[in-house]
Amino acid sequence: MSKIKVGVIGTGFIGPSHIEALRRLGFVEVAALADVDEATAREKAAMLSIDRAYGDYKELLADDEIKAVHICTPNHLHYAMSKDALLAGKHVVCEKPLAMSYRETKELADLAKEKGLVNAVHFNLRFYPLIQQAKAMAEKGDLGNILAVNGSYQQDWLFYQTDYNWRLDSKLSGASRAVADIGSHWFDTTEFISGLRVNKVCSDFATFFKTRKKPLKPVETYTGKLLQASDYEDVPIDTEDYATILLRYENGAHGSLTVNQVAAGRKNRCYFEIYGDKKAISWDSENPNELWIGRRDGNNETIIKDPSLMYDEPRAFAALPGGHTEGFADTSKQMFAQVYGKILENSDANYPTFADGAREMQLCEAIVASAKSENWVSI
Repeated sequence: MSKIKVGVIGTGFIGPSHIEALRRLGFVEVAALADVDEATAREKAAMLSIDRAYGDYKELLADDEIKAVHICTPNHLHYAMSKDALLAGKHVVCEKPLAMSYRETKELADLAKEKGLVNAVHFNLRFYPLIQQAKAMAEKGDLGNILAVNGSYQQDWLFYQTDYNWRLDSKLSGASRAVADIGSHWFDTTEFISGLRVNKVCSDFATFFKTRKKPLKPVETYTGKLLQASDYEDVPIDTEDYATILLRYENGAHGSLTVNQVAAGRKNRCYFEIYGDKKAISWDSENPNELWIGRRDGNNETIIKDPSLMYDEPRAFAALPGGHTEGFADTSKQMFAQVYGKILENSDANYPTFADGAREMQLCEAIVASAKSENWVSI
C-alpha cells in the first residue's frame, strides 16, 4: 500500500501530538510542516524529521503531493485555513473549536459536503476504548432510559495569575475559553455515548482573575531565573475561568456540567456520570482504563479495559490486551485510523466530522448567551 502524504500546520503542543499519532498508523507519511515563518518551520521540521517546511501555509496547500492537512493552530486561524484547504481539494482534520462562530462552522461543514472531502474535528476523547464500550452499552439498552447526565472538566494550568497563554486572548480564542476549549470535549463525549442532544441550557460564568500578568518575552527567555514584576504586563481577561451549566435534553433528561481551569490539583480531568433507569455508568479521564457501573439491586462493578470483556463493536478500539493501559496518545491514533480508512478505502468510519464541530459551536454560543442574560436559552 502506498502511503498517503499529509501536511501539518502548527507546531505547538498539539501539532507534534498529531504527527506522532499519524506515524503510528504506518500507512501515512507526514511529508510537510508549516508554521508562522520559514525559519521556525525549518527548525521544527528538522526536530521532527520532516522533509518539507513552509513559512506560509498556502505554500503547503499548493503542494500537489499533500492529500490531507491537519490544522493545529490557534482558534482564530481555523476557519480560514480549513476553508482554504477544502478549496485546494485537501481532506482536513482540524483542532477544536472548528471556528470562532456557528455561522463559520456551518459554512465549513456545508463546503466539505459540497466538495466531497473527508473532514474531521479532533474530539479524540471518543476513542478511549471504554468510551466506545459505554456507547455500546447505551445503544444496547443496558442503561435503560437515560434520566440524568452530570459531570465536570477541570484543570489547574491557569491556577496562578501569572499563568498565561494565547487562549486567554479572546481575539485569538473566541468569546468562550473554558467551555469552548474543554467543555466542548465533555459535550461531544456525553452526547456521543448517550445518543441524546442537549436542547436547553442555563449557565453561570466566573472570571476569577479579571487581569493576568502576561510575560513581556517568550517564557523560554526566563528559563532558570525568577521573574520580576517588571517582566510582566497586566492584561484584562474577558473569558471565563469557570462555568456551571444546567442542561435539559431532548428526551426529558436533566443534567449539569462544571468547567474549571483554576482547579488546584486537577491536571486534566474529564468526568461524567450517566444515570439510566436500569443502570448508571461513570468515567474519569485521569483513570481512563476503568468504567464504573452502578446498580440499585446488586453489586456495583468496575470494568477494567480488556478487549475480552468488551462488546464486539468497541473491541476494535482496544489495541492492547488487558492489563496494558491505553491513554491520550492512543485516542488520536484510533481516531486517525478511522479518518484515513475513510480517505483510502471510502469505508464506513466512526469519527467526529465538521458537522459535529458545528454542533459544539452551536452549543457554546447558546451557553455564552445564557451566561450573559442569566436565563435559560434554547438550542
